[in-house]
Parts: sequence; structure tokens; C-alpha cells
Amino acid sequence: MYRLKVQDHFSSAHYLRNYQGACENLHGHNWKVELVVEGEKLNEIDILLDFKDIKKILKEVLSELDHRLINELPYFQEKNPSSENIARYIFDRVKDKLKVFEGVRVKEVTVFETEKASATYLEE
Repeated sequence: MYRLKVQDHFSSAHYLRNYQGACENLHGHNWKVELVVEGEKLNEIDILLDFKDIKKILKEVLSELDHRLINELPYFQEKNPSSENIARYIFDRVKDKLKVFEGVRVKEVTVFETEKASATYLEE
């Protein structure tokens, strides 16, 4: 099994519904995102997937969140825009875009809302 990891970031605002504390108020983060993809076979030039392709896909997905109020996105109309749900959103969007690359799948997405606090989503 081969695993590749890339990182990127975005800035956005959100607030947590039904939360008691400071995070119920509108606030922002400079989010860091780590994306891990995996696959079992290397291609004809002995790579799983070009890093530029993974970075491009992640950047496309993060552009949907960048400089936005996350609560206003359709996906988050019913779901709270917690770090956990943001990680799931990114995972699902990347998974959809990776379908064109045979044998490569998303392993996990980690979203850091601070340097010391993160949430990871993976399917097992």
C-alpha cells in the first residue's frame, strides 16, 4: 500500500448552532488541511499519483470554503460546520474528484482549526 499526503489551507468563518460557549458566535479560522490518499499499485512511471494532481484537487475543494461563511453553504444548512463535519465535507468532495484516477482513494482528511486542535475523518 502506498500513501501520499499533501497540505493546504483556507480561511473562513463559521458559528456552531446549539453550542453553549464562545464558538456559538461568528468567528473565523485559518484552517490547515491534510489530505492522505492511498493505492496499491504504481502507474507506468512508478508513482501512485502526481502530487500536482492531488494538490489541484484539494485546492479546488478548499476554494469552495475559502473566505466564506461556511454556515451558508448548502451542505451545512442542516449540519453544524464543526471541524469534524468540515473534514467529512472535504473527504467526500475529494473522493468524488478522485474517481477519474483508477486505484487511488482518499484515506483520510484532517482539518486543523488551530495548531493544537484538529479533527480527522476516514472511512473504514
